[in-house]
Amino acid sequence: MDPVERVRQYLAQFPYDVEIFEFAESTRTAELAARTVGVEVGQIAKSILFLIGEERVMVVTSGDVKVSQARLKQHLGLTGKVRLPDPETTEAITGFPPGGVCPFALKEPVRILIDVSMKRYPVVYIAAGSPRSAAPVTVEQLLAITGGELCDLCGAAVQGSRAVAQAPED
Repeated sequence: MDPVERVRQYLAQFPYDVEIFEFAESTRTAELAARTVGVEVGQIAKSILFLIGEERVMVVTSGDVKVSQARLKQHLGLTGKVRLPDPETTEAITGFPPGGVCPFALKEPVRILIDVSMKRYPVVYIAAGSPRSAAPVTVEQLLAITGGELCDLCGAAVQGSRAVAQAPED
């Protein structure tokens, strides 16, 4: 099944009217997605798959902040090395190509962590299965759809409409 259609069918089980937009332009990165959708980079929800030992975890965060590996390991209670999978592994685990990774309707079970950096926006845009798609959701909807945990993995304090990094990247 087409990945975008898989996302559409998965969303159908929830009481939200989430529309998937497909574009001629790329939404592969947060910057490209923001330009294509017409929003701030922070309003793009990037879904990043991390491997820590045998653990797989997906962090969904605002496109204008970076995940602190130290905070991630501390939150999970793990001490192993944090790795980003190669594109083939990402697609094998999620069922989505890089640049189109949706944080739900995943091929394999993955723990989902939703970063608080997105709460400064009434709506964020997630990738919807392809590097040319996006779907608007609220953070509350995203938490319900993913079964994810709300946490602070970027060490970002919201000031006005910007996130200001408080912890150094490690």
